[in-house]
Amino acid sequence: MNNSCLHLDQIREVTPSAQGCEDCLRTGDQWVHLRICLHCGHVGCCDSSKNKHATKHFHATEHPLIQSFEPGENWLWCYVDQVMIQPAT
Repeated sequence: MNNSCLHLDQIREVTPSAQGCEDCLRTGDQWVHLRICLHCGHVGCCDSSKNKHATKHFHATEHPLIQSFEPGENWLWCYVDQVMIQPAT
């Protein structure tokens, strides 16, 4: 993994909170892409979605790392260090 992120030690084994954006499902809204919090498993919508629930979750909790929750995508984002991380293959 990329060592420019200082928060990789905070990754936990998580269970997704929902199969779609947890907050959009609650309000009946729609999303573009999904992200999962690697600290607690919250599934939120991406910043291309109008509600930006994944980023709102970060601001509310300060959980630094998300991973794409889209099939075929394998990357992480650290909100604190503002860096995308590509896991080693």
